[in-house]
Amino acid sequence: MLINFSYSPLPPSSSLPRFSNSKSPFLEPSSLKSKTNFLKPLPSSPCYSSNLSFHPKIHLFSRCPHGKRLDLRSCAVSGFDLGNLESVLEAAGVLTAIIVVHESGHFLAAYLQGIHVSKFAVGFGPVLAKFSAKNVEYSLRAFPLGGFVGFPDNDPESDIPVDDENLLKNRPILDRTIVISAGVIANIIFAYVIIFVQVLSVGLPVQEAFPGVLVPEVRAFSAASRDGLLPGDVILAVNGTNLPKIGPNAVSEVVGVIKSSPKKNVLLKVERGKQDFEIGVTPDESFDGTGKIGVQLSPNVKITKVVAKNILEAFSFAGREFLGLSSNVVDSLKQTFLNFSQSASKVSGPVAIIAVGAEVARSNIDGLYQFAAVLNINLAVINLLPLPALDGGSLALILVEAARGGRKLPLEIEQRIMSSGIMLVILLGLFLIVRDTLNLDFIKDML
Repeated sequence: MLINFSYSPLPPSSSLPRFSNSKSPFLEPSSLKSKTNFLKPLPSSPCYSSNLSFHPKIHLFSRCPHGKRLDLRSCAVSGFDLGNLESVLEAAGVLTAIIVVHESGHFLAAYLQGIHVSKFAVGFGPVLAKFSAKNVEYSLRAFPLGGFVGFPDNDPESDIPVDDENLLKNRPILDRTIVISAGVIANIIFAYVIIFVQVLSVGLPVQEAFPGVLVPEVRAFSAASRDGLLPGDVILAVNGTNLPKIGPNAVSEVVGVIKSSPKKNVLLKVERGKQDFEIGVTPDESFDGTGKIGVQLSPNVKITKVVAKNILEAFSFAGREFLGLSSNVVDSLKQTFLNFSQSASKVSGPVAIIAVGAEVARSNIDGLYQFAAVLNINLAVINLLPLPALDGGSLALILVEAARGGRKLPLEIEQRIMSSGIMLVILLGLFLIVRDTLNLDFIKDML
């Protein structure tokens, strides 16, 4: 199981929630996308495993009242707070639950078909704790890179005859396909259930766009502060041109004018409370010759909640939200591969995932629901990729077998393919854990 959960690091303050679902019928994508900061300068037997990686790209959740500074500096990765132990535990709990659900899918699909299972593990590497029940070893392992379900098919210590019909390798192609696919199916179902519960309990976020651009923060001693702009102001027009209602376009217009006007007066029409008036701001010149005024800008939107009135409405809302999130995940993955040379350096591991989750949990419960749903969907989509060590890689081998008329590839070749994939994922995961840990602020302070 490989997670391509995407986020965009939050700036030091934010005045409204951010949500990842750009295709959701309840969220308008464009108005949550832009926020501009002008503050410049391996097992031997078969197993189906879950491996965690993380690609920062999609905007997620944050909140902060106008003018208040959200301190994310303490113990932070990529701008996310790890200082609150409770929120860290909540994020870790969500991640663990997703891994357990994925592996439980594999396990139950095998168990219900009478297929022998030997291991159920959360994590990889050395065993930290374990117990056995009904010939299955359940374990918690040292490296939190995912988990795996092991089968005794090629285990030399197993006393099960090699021709036993209930060994996974001896089952028909359809039975094995069900076992391999069950982890992905379990995550898809879990994601839908999470959204369904959100719809019935706290509700789905609905945003309403208003004209102009919001100014959440104004830096002290900046051009904006010097010329009278205040946190909470809404910029309605720039140099006499009214701004559009849809967020990112409006933000881009303001950004473009300010950057192109160093040391030139920019006339802003500002809404403050119930009053409208004009303020002239003269951007300072930054080191690259562009203008800067020392503010953060975000779309002028308000977020409300929609709670389903009945079960039928809940199914409808949850279905549309699920499809929207899924479409967004697929688009994000496509962009990752199309721009891999640029995105590869931004991949992060479980530490970054938990950092994001901790910030989400600390902000609001709505974000935690969407965080969990997006992780599940990412997990499902990524695991369908035909890569060694992923479920999609195992499915690809079965397709090769089917294309060969039921003749399997030589066992040695299969084991080399899967073992090399698992080893690569483990090494990559360990590298990401070390790198992300070293990027924690409190670790940097100790070094």
